[in-house]
Amino acid sequence: MVQPSLATRSHSFDLVRSEIEQTIKQAESSLERFQENRTSSDDLQNCVDYLNQLRGIFILVELKGASRLSQEAVDVATDFPDSPDDRKNTLLTALNSALFILRRYIEYYHQERQDHPELLLPALNELREAHGKPPYPESWFFDIEPAQNVNYCANVSLKPLEGSESEQEILAGRMRLTFQVALLAILRDRNEVVSKKLIARAARGFARLCQGTEMGQLWCLLNIVANTMEDRAMGFTRARKRLLMDIQKYTRDLVYIGRRSESREVPQSLFRDLVYLLYRSGSANPEVIDVLSSYQLAPSKFPDSMMEAHARRLYGPGSDVLKSLSEALQEELNLLKDKLDIIERGIEPDLAEMTPIADGLGRIANTLVMLDLGKLAAIAREEAARLRSWEKDNRLPDEDELYRLASSVLSVEDAVMQLVNRGITSETDALAQPDSKRDSSLYLQEAVWVVADEARSALTLAKRAITAFIESDYDKLHLANLPATLHSIWGGLYLTGDDQAAGVIARIASSIQEQLLDAREAPSEQVLEALADALTSLEYYIESMGKREDRNTDLLQLAETSLDGVGL
Repeated sequence: MVQPSLATRSHSFDLVRSEIEQTIKQAESSLERFQENRTSSDDLQNCVDYLNQLRGIFILVELKGASRLSQEAVDVATDFPDSPDDRKNTLLTALNSALFILRRYIEYYHQERQDHPELLLPALNELREAHGKPPYPESWFFDIEPAQNVNYCANVSLKPLEGSESEQEILAGRMRLTFQVALLAILRDRNEVVSKKLIARAARGFARLCQGTEMGQLWCLLNIVANTMEDRAMGFTRARKRLLMDIQKYTRDLVYIGRRSESREVPQSLFRDLVYLLYRSGSANPEVIDVLSSYQLAPSKFPDSMMEAHARRLYGPGSDVLKSLSEALQEELNLLKDKLDIIERGIEPDLAEMTPIADGLGRIANTLVMLDLGKLAAIAREEAARLRSWEKDNRLPDEDELYRLASSVLSVEDAVMQLVNRGITSETDALAQPDSKRDSSLYLQEAVWVVADEARSALTLAKRAITAFIESDYDKLHLANLPATLHSIWGGLYLTGDDQAAGVIARIASSIQEQLLDAREAPSEQVLEALADALTSLEYYIESMGKREDRNTDLLQLAETSLDGVGL
């Protein structure tokens, strides 16, 4: 029965497609005339009439997202302010964008023959926010029946909670800080992989504190969601950031109100939003399947990665255009690199070669400006100006200047190569390296990579050794070489200029020596947990070493807080 329904809907759409396109064009023309003459209420009313006509057609052909977008556009256009102010400009921009997206969505549906209303959520929320309404959650088009007695903690391994009430308060504070560090990094669009791991870790800690309560079920579900997002490389949209900010309120209550907040009722909408992320992930992991099966659901056949690719077709240039653009820019950059290679090798260097290289960088900079990639364009223009100054001074660049120029060209090339996947976004522009990084010695950079590699190995060894120490009923032989190993990493971090990370690893090494090796009694669970948290935070920090992104020093602060909490 499903296939005939789809076929009937497609046939109905084909019958009215030309009318839809014509009506969108008429709505755009009416809105354009109103923008030119803001006192022309007739043009605005005509636009409203065309939008209402579109809404009726979309309801008939059962395009849920398009009909909702048309309705929101009608609401904005009928509630238009009379006074000329910035709000009116914002509303007009949102209306123009909605009509453009509607046109693109009609093209998309004609090609795909599948209705995915969730693709229109960004445009819907842009209209609602311009109109002063709260945005829709990501699960707005996700219809599920409420499930009874779902145990989200069934697949989450939770150690029994031990210790006094004050020790539990310390654990709650540490987990809240972990959650806040992750949330701050997410809001700043920094290392997403580490942030997901931190969210999972904080959720598991809160689940231990809230075992047997509805609040505990929320934290278990969040733990599964964070792990699934990491496994499936799901990004953080604005809606997902808002969701985490809502959940952050519960971490505050657990710290400041304490055990009384554990009985607080959690809105079912919050569970629905988190279940939707599991559904959208497309993951077939057992814990995900168990949760979805409680709602008679299977993982989506239109997962998050596919939805991102389809969304790019609606909200930006097509992948074919981006691919052609990337290839053209790479071809220009390859010519520049060949010329730079000739100068670097000293094979009959000629000052006259400076002008073609500078002109080439100038052309690339102009293209990048047109693409609104200002940081990358600034790099290209800055190096072009240097090349012209060298020619004017009648001298060839020295080795350091040449390395700087090559590093800048490679920085632009790296961003250009990622245009196809990242699109023309602020993330692509953020690949431009700041001056401090471009001035760094290539040898120092290689040294940092080596230290990072060794540090990752040492921290993995430390975690395994402590696990073996616990499982062998505290046999200290497993830890015998650990302080010396960590001390060698301290030296490497210190020599590469990362004093703060070196200080953290020195504290961890000294804590292992004093609390585990030299102590006569078995360490408390709180000490072991604090060491595990500190090692994990440091491990996440090490992951960013040697990469172009800024290192997240909040992770080092988190490690120090973990050690401070138990007096290490």
